[in-house]
Amino acid sequence: MDGYINLLKPIGPSSFQAVQEIRRILGEKKVGHTGTLDPGAAGVLPLCIGKATKAIPYLNDDFKSYRAEITFGITTDTQDIYGTILRERKVRLDEKEIEQLLHSFRGKIIQVPPMFSALKVKGRKLYELAREGMEVDRKPREICIESIELVEMVAPDKALFDVRCSKGTYIRALCHDIGEKAGCGAVMSYLVRTSSGGFHMDSAVTIEEVVKAKHSGCINSVLLPVDHALFHLDKAQLAEDSKKYALNGNPLKQHNMITSMERYSEGQRVRIYCSGLFIGIGMIVDRTDGRHIKMVKVF
Repeated sequence: MDGYINLLKPIGPSSFQAVQEIRRILGEKKVGHTGTLDPGAAGVLPLCIGKATKAIPYLNDDFKSYRAEITFGITTDTQDIYGTILRERKVRLDEKEIEQLLHSFRGKIIQVPPMFSALKVKGRKLYELAREGMEVDRKPREICIESIELVEMVAPDKALFDVRCSKGTYIRALCHDIGEKAGCGAVMSYLVRTSSGGFHMDSAVTIEEVVKAKHSGCINSVLLPVDHALFHLDKAQLAEDSKKYALNGNPLKQHNMITSMERYSEGQRVRIYCSGLFIGIGMIVDRTDGRHIKMVKVF
């Protein structure tokens, strides 16, 4: 069984627990996810099954989209609503103030990862240290907020917003920083991931739907093909008589291809197909003996 399940993770289980559950349901050992979602968050959790795990380094998941709720006037140790409250006050903010705050975080910004995260310091996860009452210095890093827009005011101290951001962005930390800039503190009180790379909420399936598909013998109805998440790579067509040659990992020259190599650039990665079948990922290489495609991953 090879491909992806675009899982709609519910609030409660961790990403690791979701992976374990899908392993059990499918009876597959090779199952991995492409980006952690906190237990308190729901939404798109792409799972790679079988040979699709080989594609993880090549996926286009640089940007992710979320819908989040921010509650002002509260500061917690976890930067979300589930943590221990450190400070609390009543606040009232209007729509215009919220919009100005959100828009001030557009573009490239510096973010400090939260202590309650799975990042490791000297071999230990930060949340493990945090649970022991320790706080360590975390290296600030640059992230990109491509877009951030107010959806609606839920209450005078609560707002829903949509954000599209670079991989590695912590929405909890973003809410915390917005609250600090507002001068009243804030926490993330709700989070759903609406997209990750080529996976979107409108096509996500629940664990219950995966179970139903498995039991009815139509698991392919929820399984996306291995090349689904490689849409960002150009296609290259291989000649039929060169298929075995490519599957053995040999470099491909123009006479092995139907597609002209001149359309690609040096170092570019491409999807290789033969008679409509996806067989692997190649990289364009220019050498003294001419241009060829080096097979970097065979499926």
